[in-house]
Amino acid sequence: MAESTASTEKAASPAGSDKLTLLPLIALVVGSMIGGGVFNLPSDMSGRASPGAIIIGWLITGFGMLMLAFVYQSLAVRKPQLNAGPYAYARAGFGTYIGFNSAWGYWLSAFLGNVAYAVAIFSALSYFFPIFGGGNNLASIAGASICLWLVHGLVLKGIKQAAFINAVTTIAKLVPLFLFILLAIVGFNLDKISFDFWGQGGTDGSAGLGSVLDQVKGTMLVTLWVFIGIEGASVYSARAAKRSDVGRATVIGFLGALGIYVLVSLLAAGVMTQPELSGLKVPSMAGVFETLVGPWGAALINFGLILSVGGAFLSWTLLCAEIPYSCGQDGTFPKWFARENSNGAPANALWATNLLIQAFLVLSLFSQSAYQFFYFIASVAILPPYVFSGAYALKLALSGEGYAGGNGRGRDVVVGALATLYGLWLVYAAGLDYLLMCTVLFAPGIAIYVMARRERGQAPFVGGEVAVAVVIAILALVAIWLMWTGRISPL
Repeated sequence: MAESTASTEKAASPAGSDKLTLLPLIALVVGSMIGGGVFNLPSDMSGRASPGAIIIGWLITGFGMLMLAFVYQSLAVRKPQLNAGPYAYARAGFGTYIGFNSAWGYWLSAFLGNVAYAVAIFSALSYFFPIFGGGNNLASIAGASICLWLVHGLVLKGIKQAAFINAVTTIAKLVPLFLFILLAIVGFNLDKISFDFWGQGGTDGSAGLGSVLDQVKGTMLVTLWVFIGIEGASVYSARAAKRSDVGRATVIGFLGALGIYVLVSLLAAGVMTQPELSGLKVPSMAGVFETLVGPWGAALINFGLILSVGGAFLSWTLLCAEIPYSCGQDGTFPKWFARENSNGAPANALWATNLLIQAFLVLSLFSQSAYQFFYFIASVAILPPYVFSGAYALKLALSGEGYAGGNGRGRDVVVGALATLYGLWLVYAAGLDYLLMCTVLFAPGIAIYVMARRERGQAPFVGGEVAVAVVIAILALVAIWLMWTGRISPL
């Protein structure tokens, strides 16, 4: 997950001007995906899987995300009137309540991602200032809270453009990444990556990592986290000079990001062993680079992450507020979320978002692995928009809606089906614990949805929608009981 740079900007330019061509759209997709997550890939992947399982995980993720990229490519052409991205597709295909849950999940993912960013920033700062520890001690939470409310104040004053900051942070993250890849190729040791290649335990008596299937499942939320943002171009498809460029940019940007992710995770496994990688602190790339070149390498990676994720924190604060603000405007959320202050800032949405971020920052004090926990939940929360995007593309292809003469229908049936199956595989791979804990966050959305519908004079639920709401509520109660009894742990 990374900074969604263009998503922080409203399309304030006159109609027909400032349209985005292919290269800016590619930059948007790449910038939306490559961010803080890549700096901790070495330990996030190796902590759960052997090199062999990591390769299989990337093959599955690469194929599945490519199908999802093709889905957004097709939908940008077939449904040009739907310009709000994934949740608009869910609502158009499966009704208002499914659309609401997709929007709610997208918002949850965005602000929980910002909590993970805050932890990552102060974990990196601890390299220079040890008082910040692992990024979730009292000093870190105090520092993150100060940053959060300073940004909050800036946004309330109407500061919505961050072009200079985004340019700096883009350079800050790409320079150390490319330098890491180059030097890791030079320092790559085949013996390290081939030792216990399948994670079944070493000849030295080291314990195994479980079955290859379990290892592969363990990588799925990690790989999903770093690809969040693949929909970046589709969210702003209304600003594209050519609709066809939206799909091209999504595919090209995805392939570029995939190449970087695979290289970072596998090259790291050729520099340090799996147990060594899994024990590194956030950002683990710094520990790997320090092994290669010495302390200056760790300092460079930490500094690059601070700049990159610091800019992302600003961008995602804006994005987090923009989601409920836009939903308040179109009736998906109550009108309260759409209210602006005198400076034109989405004040209510911003207050709601940042108060939630503050609450989860405080909760991170009680977590031993706060960064991983919050991005896992953020990854699970974004599954509804992704699953229903694939399902909507499949539905269109099967019905023939939007296909003149049936051209491309057969291909899109296959793509939509595979993207949907990949989304369902992610739901399975997430595991029951995280799915149940996520329902606790989705359950309050039921009341918000009912409020929004009543404001518009509409019945809260239509047809089977009430059954979906009941299931979410029951699962949330089950999850609360399991957490209370200690059978599953939220932190």
